[in-house]
Amino acid sequence: MIISTNIAGPGAVPACPPGMMLVAAVDVEWSKDYRIRDGNVPFCYSVAWLAVPRDGGPAVMDEARFWYWSAYVQDGSETADLVASAGAALAGLLGHAGLIAGHQLCSDLAVLAGAGPLPPAVTAARAAWRRRRQQAPGGPRILDTRYDIGHLLAGSSRRLVDVCAELGLEVTQPELRGTSMTALHRRWLSDGDTRAREKISVLNLRHALSTALLAAHAAGRGTWMPELNVSRLLAGSLDGAFGWLDDPVFTALLGDPGAA
Repeated sequence: MIISTNIAGPGAVPACPPGMMLVAAVDVEWSKDYRIRDGNVPFCYSVAWLAVPRDGGPAVMDEARFWYWSAYVQDGSETADLVASAGAALAGLLGHAGLIAGHQLCSDLAVLAGAGPLPPAVTAARAAWRRRRQQAPGGPRILDTRYDIGHLLAGSSRRLVDVCAELGLEVTQPELRGTSMTALHRRWLSDGDTRAREKISVLNLRHALSTALLAAHAAGRGTWMPELNVSRLLAGSLDGAFGWLDDPVFTALLGDPGAA
C-alpha cells in the first residue's frame, strides 16, 4: 500500500497534551457496484486526529494542526491489506479517542466488513455505532455528522459539503472538477496516474478533517471564524506530502494566509 502519515502507524495514537482529548474521524473511499452483493470495494481511507480541550470552553480551530494517516492500494490485490490496516486504525481510535466521528460512518464500516477478512475492530466499531445514542460514560463517544448534528442545522441536506457550508467550513473540491472519483481511481489503476491518486487522497483527507472539525464543534469542543478554509489546514499539516498540494489549482484555494 501507499502510506502517507505524520504518526508512527495505523494503530498508533498521537500524543495528547495534558488537559486535552483526541477527536478522530475516519473516511473510506470505495468503488461502487450495486448490482452484486458486497460489490463495493474499498481502495483508500484516512484518519484525521485533532486535540481539543477535555473540559471548559471550545478551542479556536482556525490554525489547528492535525495528525493523519492515509492509505491507498497499489492495485486490487491489496484490498485485504487495506481492510486490515483500517482495522488497526479503528482499534487505535476505539482505545484512545475521546470522540470518534464519521459522516455516514455506518456505510464506511459496512464496506470494510464486506471486503475481506473481518478485523475485530471493524465489528466493534459497527456495534459501537449502533449503540452510539446509549453510550456508557467513560467509553469512546461516537458521533455521526450525517445523523447526529441536525440540531445545529437549518437546511435539509445532509451531504457533507452542504453541512460544512452551513456551519462555516470552506471545503471546495477542485479534485472533482470535470471528473469523478471513479474516473480518477480508474486512471490510477490502469495508467498509474499519480496525480489522479493524489487528488483522491487529498479529497479523502479533507473529508476526514472536516468531519473531525464538525464533531468537535457539535461536542462543544471546537469553534472557528466563519468560512474556515479546510484546504489551508490541510496544506499546513500535510507539509508537501502530495505533489497535488503544489498544483496551482490547489494553491488557488488557499487565498492570502495573511488575511486569515
